Amino acid sequence: QVQLVESGGGLVQPGGSLRLSCAASGSIFSITDMGWHRQAPGKQRELVATITSGGVTNYADSGKGRFTLSRDNAKNMLYLQMNSLKPEDTAVYYCNAAIWTPRYGLGDYWGQGTQVTVSS
Repeated sequence: QVQLVESGGGLVQPGGSLRLSCAASGSIFSITDMGWHRQAPGKQRELVATITSGGVTNYADSGKGRFTLSRDNAKNMLYLQMNSLKPEDTAVYYCNAAIWTPRYGLGDYWGQGTQVTVSS
C-alpha cells in the first residue's frame, strides 16, 4: 500500500506564507513526477505545480513567482512554499505522485488534501 499524507495547511492572512508538505510512504520502488493540485469550492480541481524526479518544475500561471515546489527524493517528500498568498488561493490542496510499486507497477496516487484558507 502507498499513502500520501499532506500537512501544513491552515488559515493565513492575505500576503502571508504557508509551506505545504507531502509525505509518501509504503511499498515504494520509486517516484517519478510529483505535484500539487487544488480545488476551490464550486470549482474543478486544477494544477498548481509539478516536479520531475530530476527536479524540473512546472507552475500554473496562478502561482508563478509566488510558489516554489521542491522535493526530497531520499525522504519521499514534496514541499510547496507559498508566498504572497491571495484570497483566491483558498482551496483544498492535494498532493499527487506517480509511484512505482513492486506489486502494482506504476500508479497514480493522491493524498486526502489539506485546507488552505487565505482571509483577513
